[in-house]
Amino acid sequence: MSYQVLARKWRPRDFAALVGQEHVVRALRHALEQKRLHHAYLFTGTRGVGKTTLARILAKCLNCETGITPEPCGRCSACQEIDGGRFVDLLEVDAATNTRVDEMRQLLDTAQYAPTRGRFKVYVIDEVHMLSNSAFNAMLKTLEEPPEHLKFILATTDPQKIPVTVLSRCLQFNLKQMPVAAIFGHLQHLLEAEKIAFEPEALPLIARAAAGSMRDALSLLDQAIAHGGGKIATGDVHDMLGAVDTSYLLRLLEAVAGQDGAQLLAIADEMQSRSLSFDAALQDLAGLLLRLAVAHAVPDALEADAPERERLLALTRRLDPENVQLCYQIALQGREDLPLAPDEHSGFVMTLLRMLAFRPEAPPAVQMAGGGAVAAPQAKLPAGGAPRAAPFEGDWPELVRRLQITGAARELARNSAMARHADGMIELVVPKSMAHLTERNYQEKLKAALEQHFGRQISLKVSAAEVAAATAAVMDAEDREARRADAARAVQGDRFVKDLVDMFDAKVVGSSVRANGDKN
Repeated sequence: MSYQVLARKWRPRDFAALVGQEHVVRALRHALEQKRLHHAYLFTGTRGVGKTTLARILAKCLNCETGITPEPCGRCSACQEIDGGRFVDLLEVDAATNTRVDEMRQLLDTAQYAPTRGRFKVYVIDEVHMLSNSAFNAMLKTLEEPPEHLKFILATTDPQKIPVTVLSRCLQFNLKQMPVAAIFGHLQHLLEAEKIAFEPEALPLIARAAAGSMRDALSLLDQAIAHGGGKIATGDVHDMLGAVDTSYLLRLLEAVAGQDGAQLLAIADEMQSRSLSFDAALQDLAGLLLRLAVAHAVPDALEADAPERERLLALTRRLDPENVQLCYQIALQGREDLPLAPDEHSGFVMTLLRMLAFRPEAPPAVQMAGGGAVAAPQAKLPAGGAPRAAPFEGDWPELVRRLQITGAARELARNSAMARHADGMIELVVPKSMAHLTERNYQEKLKAALEQHFGRQISLKVSAAEVAAATAAVMDAEDREARRADAARAVQGDRFVKDLVDMFDAKVVGSSVRANGDKN
């Protein structure tokens, strides 16, 4: 007997065997039990999640010889013929290859005739979004007023391309991507039933590689069985998928935590020697950092039976939440930059070096408007630990003029006024109209400039409120206006200018006069 691939052999024959689509199954069961049958159904979802399978099961429920039921017998001739793909009253059409209006009209011409054997004539149109506008229009009249014996089941991966006039006449069910746990459990059950030896650690690799598609998972499982010579081993699956062993990723994060650049480079070279995908490595590294972030926030959320649990918990003690968040962002950005790098290996190495270079040394709290707090890098003290600037007397505008700062952080400093200050603490207020300047990044840059200026840690708090004191920006504007007025008076009193005014009956436009050094 010829071999039947697992995706076909284990295709669900009833609702009970369908995995991961409980929300759709529940609705269809209730409709069948109460005989509240619609004339058109639309199943949407990505590939391999069960759209066509669900259509066939629904066709059996409608035509089983035991009656309309959510649990078809599977033994009558109608059920067996539907499973075998030879039921005369079930017409399956691939819209990707039958897009023209003539083909649709030819199909619909048969709709008026009663079913030959079954209770209903069922039209299953797969990838229905591929139909032309003319074909949709031809189908619309029948879809709007179908014969009682006709049921439409439409399936698509792209419902946005279906006309609203068609969507409004269908009951729409969105099939979800399969969760990794559901795929893992189904694969395990299947392998035990097939009596195929397997290592449990290999199945999550296949489940994740399937990207939510059960059909892809079963195809990969077939490939893994062939690759492993009749059994499934973790190492074989790693080699087949080009997947990255979690141990590599854990070692990388341990090297980042230990600031061990040499170890990072050695691990990257080792991964290159095994021809592992660095794109997949960064993707999996981001996933591992997500698990670390979750472990920081909710320690009990970490799987109790995870083989790497102890190493992950150890990493949470060595990498604080701010470091984990930063490394996560660096991993995502590194994956995006990978195609632009000289080669994948160098792009991967540069991403790892960023994790070393941008790691905060000791993140103190920065007070935010509204009472929140965020972490910011600690400024390095100068040699000997002595302050580099004289003690602050409270003249904020004068201090702003001496700070080495640019951009939006400079605007924050120039447009804020001193509310309160004490040893190592500065509290600022900006006008409510400029509340956007209290953004976290601007505060962090201003704080870093202050720490660089004073040579010690500074606690900074910025809030938006009414500003009574003069800001550096206001004082600068007043100074410019005073100098402009002086320049205007000087121009008005100039003998040469007076002669020009008298000779040509001219006048001096005061607002156009600028003092030396003014840009505005």
